[in-house]
Amino acid sequence: MTKIIITGCSGKMGASIINAAALRDDITIAAGVDIAAPKNADFIYAQKLSELECDADAIVDFSNPALLDELLEYAQAKKLPAVICTTGFSEEQRNKIKKASENIPVFYSGNMSLGINLITELAKKAAAVFGDSFDVEIVEQHHNQKLDAPSGTALMIADAISQVRDETEYVYDRHSYRKKREKKEIGIHSIRGGSIVGEHEVIFAGQDEILTISHSARSKTVFAVGALNAAVFLKGKKPGMYDMSDLLRETD
Repeated sequence: MTKIIITGCSGKMGASIINAAALRDDITIAAGVDIAAPKNADFIYAQKLSELECDADAIVDFSNPALLDELLEYAQAKKLPAVICTTGFSEEQRNKIKKASENIPVFYSGNMSLGINLITELAKKAAAVFGDSFDVEIVEQHHNQKLDAPSGTALMIADAISQVRDETEYVYDRHSYRKKREKKEIGIHSIRGGSIVGEHEVIFAGQDEILTISHSARSKTVFAVGALNAAVFLKGKKPGMYDMSDLLRETD
């Protein structure tokens, strides 16, 4: 049995984690952390990690980038593996996460969905085959309450493509200048509206042909299940950075 602490337990993703965990017999929620108390929770609750004393095997984080320092400090002090699902981190914060992974196991992914990680690999493969003969555009859509743009998933896909192309430049806004598109560009476009859970489309546009790879998340449950799988995966692991590709290799 893997015992987890949820940071951001009162948010929408926190509720999804709680519901998904209730359907499993290999994981249980030891405690939750949030500014507001979760409804009908049967686990220990605190407003700050520093106030929390409980026995746990991992932290699952769906909170806010502003709380990263507190999260990493607590996880390292308690020697707890951390599944970091929050997005919108700065480059400096991402470096802090990497630094912390020298002391504890850290599972960090821009998206916890199995399907998204598959299309990321497919996009990487397509980019390797096409080279710079195809233009690449990424379109992501999310609900109107999402704070960061572009999404962490869109950047994760773009980063994967960049690994197999000689030179890339991310372009987020084309209306501010007038010039032809350069081959090195990866266009990234954000749409915010309604209750869209998550839509991602990768467009490879060549001469007289277009390849489109897309993924649609119909509920937050897919992300919750992925995060719980990551927590179980991290239990007993050595310090280091892990992501969905590591989990998938272990389950093959």
